[in-house]
This record gives sequence, structure tokens and C-alpha cells, in this order.
Amino acid sequence: MSFRIENLSIPFINNPLSEIWNSTHDFRLGEYTHIKASSGKGKSTLMASLYGLHHAYNGTIFYKGKRLKDMNIDSICQFRMNLCSVVFQDLKLFTSNTAFENVELKRQQSNYYAKEEILRMARCLGIEEVLHRSVSTLSFGERQRTAILRALIQPFEMLLLDEPFSHLDTKNISNAVNLIHQEVEKRNAGLIILDLESDKHFSYHKHFNL
Repeated sequence: MSFRIENLSIPFINNPLSEIWNSTHDFRLGEYTHIKASSGKGKSTLMASLYGLHHAYNGTIFYKGKRLKDMNIDSICQFRMNLCSVVFQDLKLFTSNTAFENVELKRQQSNYYAKEEILRMARCLGIEEVLHRSVSTLSFGERQRTAILRALIQPFEMLLLDEPFSHLDTKNISNAVNLIHQEVEKRNAGLIILDLESDKHFSYHKHFNL
């Protein structure tokens, strides 16, 4: 078991039909989970809560038996650098830096992969030619693929993705799915994808409506 949520709820969200809020679930290593959520149901808030950025919730989130709210600053930093990686819906890239700089900053925190892996993965995602460009000049689809690359270059046991393919065409989705699958399987990691629609890009172990 990695993540466990117990009776989780958000004060400003009321959805009695939700299969996530006000219930208990385990999200395990090696499992692929898809959570479908329409706008306003708390999708991005759930993602931020699992990553330890949002604390204004009722109930409890555990990671390997430890409450996220009880982790000190050092512990939560280690959690984010070595155990849990994320692609946020708004991506949270540094727009004044190049795409390469955004990824390299993350890679340097752990040196999990050699620098050359950035180029290899960028080729897989079709963004090798834009790595030198400022993020501010990239299309949203190019930014999404940069954020995916940044998430994959670090060590992780759980990978969290919030609408990761919303601005990608079929070919680029296929490339991204293949690379994500390779990295998740290599590490026997867990994958949690939150999206607006049903998703058939992966073979999921669990499906939930938020």
C-alpha cells in the first residue's frame, strides 16, 4: 500500500454520488487508477492534497502509513523528490526558463538519470527541438509534454497526473502513454490519473467517479 485515504472530504465540495469523497481507499504500488471528475468536483484539489500542497480537508491521507499532515518540511521534501511525482493541470513550469532548464532543475535534485536521458525522453515525446526555447514561447501541448518529461526524470513510487493529455493530438498522446508506461513499469510504481472523461489509454486496475 502507498496512498490510503480515509473519509476524505473538502468543505466546499458536496457530491453525495462521489466514489472518492467521504470514503476509504488504498492506492497501491503497481496499480493504475483512473479518477473521472467533471469541473468543480475537486479534481485538482484532490491532486494537490495527495501531493501535500493542500491541507484544508477533513479526513486523513496516509503515505505508507504516515499521515501527510504530520510530515515535517524535510520529510515532505523527500516525499516529493523521491517518492511521488506529479503533473499538475496548470503544469507549474517556470515560464522564463527554457524547457530544458525546467527539466534539468528537477533532475539535478536526485541525479536519478543521467543528463542524456532528458534528450532521449524528449525525442520520445517529440519535443527535442524545443528544449532550448523559453517555456513562454511554447504551445500548451509542448508545455504539457515538458511537464511530463520533468515528472519522469525523477525517482518516484507514485505518479500523479492531472489531465495530462488535454492538449495533445492522437500521435503525441500515444508517445506520451508509451513513455509513461515504460517508466511506471520499470519502477513498479503506482499511477493515478485524474481526468474529465473516461480514459482508455492504460489498462486500469481501478476506476472511480469523483
